[in-house]
Formats: sequence, structure tokens, C-alpha cells
Amino acid sequence: MNATVSGNRNTRFLYAGIVIALLISILAPFLASSDPDGLESAAEGVLGEERMSALEELAPVFESPMPDYSIEGHGKAGEAGAIVIGTLILLGIGLALGKVMKKK
Repeated sequence: MNATVSGNRNTRFLYAGIVIALLISILAPFLASSDPDGLESAAEGVLGEERMSALEELAPVFESPMPDYSIEGHGKAGEAGAIVIGTLILLGIGLALGKVMKKK
């Protein structure tokens, strides 16, 4: 197998992965449970309900641009949008790191 064929397969694999990641990003808000997620549930189990409530009332160190994985006022579409934006940012960071690592 020559390098061109292998490169084309890798490129198709990369694009397929991006499409799958974006598809999951779009569908996630519609498929996710409305119950507390595993992380919140585990933290509540470890810290207790009173301490979790006290922590939730503290002012954050910095404001998230998309708190609770959503864009306020846009419902499920805002949740999907926030996840898609986050996915694209992480893909961009991964691509940039890959290019930097490849140069070395």
C-alpha cells in the first residue's frame, strides 16, 4: 500500500470521526437523562446534600460562556449548539496540537 492510499484512508477516517462526533453532539441533548448526571450524583453522595447546596450557591470564580452545556433562551437547540461549539473547539485544539507535535 502506498502513502497516497493510506493518506486518503486516514483523511476519510478523520472526516467520518468528525461527522460522528458532531452527530452525537446534536443528538445528546435529546437523548440525555433529565436526572442528575453521574458526576453530580457522585459528588452529592460524597459531600452530602447540604454541602452540595451550599457549594451551588457560591459565586463562580469566572462565568462560563455556556453554563450547564446550553445557550440560555434557546432550549434544546441551545444545548445542541453549546455542545457542537465545544466539540468544534476541542477538535481545533486537537488539530493544532497534532500539527505542533508533527513538526517535532
